[in-house]
Amino acid sequence: MATLLRSKLSNVATSVSNKSQAKVSGMFARMGFQAATDEEAVGFAHCDDLDMEHRQGLQMDILKAEGGEEGAEPLEGDIHYQRDGTGPPPPAAPKEAGGCSELSGQGKPKITAWEAGWNVTNAIQGMFVLGLPYAILHGGYLGLFLIIFAAVVCCYTGKILIACLYEENEDGEVVRVRDSYVDIANACCAPRFPTLGGRIVNVAQIIELVMTCILYVVVSGNLMYNSFPNLPVSQKSWSIIATAVLLPCAFLKNLKAVSKFSLLCTLAHFVINILVIAYCLSRARDWAWDKVKFYIDVKKFPISIGIIVFSYTSQIFLPSLEGNMQNPKEFHCMMNWTHIAACILKGLFALVAYLTWADETKEVITDNLPSTIRAVVNIFLVAKALLSYPLPFFAAVEVLERSLFQDGNRAFFPNCYGGDGRLKSWGLTLRCALVVFTLLMAIYVPHFALLMGLTGSLTGAGLCFLLPSLFHLKLLWRKLLWHHVFFDVAIFVIGGICSVSGFIHSLEGLIEAFRTNAED
Repeated sequence: MATLLRSKLSNVATSVSNKSQAKVSGMFARMGFQAATDEEAVGFAHCDDLDMEHRQGLQMDILKAEGGEEGAEPLEGDIHYQRDGTGPPPPAAPKEAGGCSELSGQGKPKITAWEAGWNVTNAIQGMFVLGLPYAILHGGYLGLFLIIFAAVVCCYTGKILIACLYEENEDGEVVRVRDSYVDIANACCAPRFPTLGGRIVNVAQIIELVMTCILYVVVSGNLMYNSFPNLPVSQKSWSIIATAVLLPCAFLKNLKAVSKFSLLCTLAHFVINILVIAYCLSRARDWAWDKVKFYIDVKKFPISIGIIVFSYTSQIFLPSLEGNMQNPKEFHCMMNWTHIAACILKGLFALVAYLTWADETKEVITDNLPSTIRAVVNIFLVAKALLSYPLPFFAAVEVLERSLFQDGNRAFFPNCYGGDGRLKSWGLTLRCALVVFTLLMAIYVPHFALLMGLTGSLTGAGLCFLLPSLFHLKLLWRKLLWHHVFFDVAIFVIGGICSVSGFIHSLEGLIEAFRTNAED
């Protein structure tokens, strides 16, 4: 009898504990903090599968704890999210190759337009804006024009990408028939190649995520080296130290712990931007207006195009974001004010910083600050970079695992998870190898601007300019007005030219840098 009583009390205590945790986590999810975990558009990079499964699980946990039968054990709300062996393993195959889970359902947490705008702002106002003054250095006023032009184009392509999610039914009503960027790509390639488009998007997504991880390692080594130039530690050594700190990322089971720091990191970055602008304004009398001209550096300006485009990348998570909004009709308005704000802030930041240091402007603008405040600002930025690294890393791992190891009968390799949901040893080895790969790239090509320009020219232009306009023409060309067709074709052509030009020049610079480092 006593044993039975203790068992019931234990079950009740566990139920109350799980219920309270679920309510707290569900509250943060409804506030949008679960979604706003990264300012470089990687929190939704894997189509919001993890986030939605986690939040739907929390809702199930609450319902089970409140309305379940007496003595029944509560459901573990995030078994798909954690994969820690406490529940059944995750589904073996998604709906399509790399596709998203169904976004419709009852009890799904929704976010407001303001919360959605916060997510987009995190994506396009991240720490990579620190490279924009360097773009002005090689582009002058044309660089400023490109900051405005990129904002307009990315806002437009974001809207037409969402339009590709909808079609008219037999009753003439516009309904959502697709859930993700991958679904749109697959629809464009069907029926001959039903999964080709999704695989192309997944490859571009993985490249962008891994390159983002590399950029975090590069910027960490660069900032630490320039903060303490008197120490007998090279930039490569600082990168190795940063990677040693990041190695535990290979053991990540979920992003709960990391996401707790996302809001503080974003706020800290805004404070740093304000400090840089305040310092520049204090030297307004010495601004070099004569240095800003209508000229371009033919060899380096294409790299600047990639830098500017990369700072606006957010399209990959927009379908999931729009599907999570309480009122999707507010999406267009949200895109307008977020990109207008980004355009103004980025333009002012880049121009004011360049006017302050002119030809002395460095790849990472904080390296131009006086030594008295540079170390403090850079340490905060390094901390932010290290805390942000797990997000693109975890997203890249999830895409790789789903595409190569968990895609049902179409998987290329055996499942890297055991029957109990635990990660196998060789799967952990692959994760560690990915961390080491980001280190090797950061060591051999420690050039922030070149890597950022290459990524922006290759995947940024493709995901933000080329593919949305192409998909829009392919899926909705019969219903488009002539000016929409003109805009789509113009964006595709201009984006293609800029992408190819920027990619070639960035690749040439990287090859030269790689040879130089190999000789050293």
